[in-house]
Amino acid sequence: MLLDIQNLKTYFHTFEGIAKAVDDVSFSLEQGEIIGIAGESGCGKSVTAQSVLRLIPEPPGKIVGGKIIFDGQDLVARSTSQVRSICGKRISMIFQEPMTSLNPVYTIGRQIAEMFSLHQKAGAQEGWDRTVDMLRKVQIPAPEKRAKEYPHQLSGGMRQRAMIAMALACNPEILIADEPTTALDVTVQAEIIDLMLRLKKDFQTAIVLITHDLGVIAEITTRVVVMYAGKIVEQADTVSIFENPRHPYTQGLLRSIPRLGQRARHGARHLQEIQGMVPSLTDLPAGCSFFPRCPEAMSVCQFNLPDLIETDPGHTARCWLYGDHEQEACERG
Repeated sequence: MLLDIQNLKTYFHTFEGIAKAVDDVSFSLEQGEIIGIAGESGCGKSVTAQSVLRLIPEPPGKIVGGKIIFDGQDLVARSTSQVRSICGKRISMIFQEPMTSLNPVYTIGRQIAEMFSLHQKAGAQEGWDRTVDMLRKVQIPAPEKRAKEYPHQLSGGMRQRAMIAMALACNPEILIADEPTTALDVTVQAEIIDLMLRLKKDFQTAIVLITHDLGVIAEITTRVVVMYAGKIVEQADTVSIFENPRHPYTQGLLRSIPRLGQRARHGARHLQEIQGMVPSLTDLPAGCSFFPRCPEAMSVCQFNLPDLIETDPGHTARCWLYGDHEQEACERG
């Protein structure tokens, strides 16, 4: 097992109260595996990724519990300097928006070359040569020229490729991709996905793909973690999630996907939306967080939080629809 996240809790202390952005999240990652983390905006996907790299700003945020086991080490218990020696070198991240992640006053080449200088002690010329080679590997045309340009001089797709080149500069064992295709047109999205798959094959890198795009999830992942309001509500292999979703939230997400060949009654295609709003993380319901929006809600859901229950081998869901909910609710009082 390459990465093992156990009962991770990351909270933010705000004026409105404590926001439980990540609350008791557990999942693992094997070498060479691609897993997807899906859910609406604000469900805790990105904060989970940032917690792995210890990028949570303190204050207001803090990892208050759990373990992040990588190569036998608990990254939560390590000092900031110890984690920095791992991040970028063995665990890298592609951030959601390249324009806010790349430094606007430095050239693309200088920013990538810094990775070789910091983590592999490469000299200036060696770092530059390897930077140009990385840009070539991510299929940026005229890499020698592009390396001398600034982020604002590149297109959105080019900037994303530069971010991927930077993330893969030191051949990391784990690549965390946070919404890598957001704000890109469909053609560039397809190119970025193909690029990630090819580089994963070449470098044998495990990938954690964070996205709200279930189409991308279906295309390249082998396992899916579905999050809602800071908690995992369902987890299974990708085929099971799409063919037999168990949690009402996952079912709602899948019903909202447009599909070719389907026609509505009056000639228009109406997508089924999940009614209601995502609850505030500082004011979550006492029971299941999805209760106010759930079409399958029962009285037990309002006051009692269900555990993750194995509904099928390797398939878990956090829902009172499975198991003896009446008996368990009575035992919890």
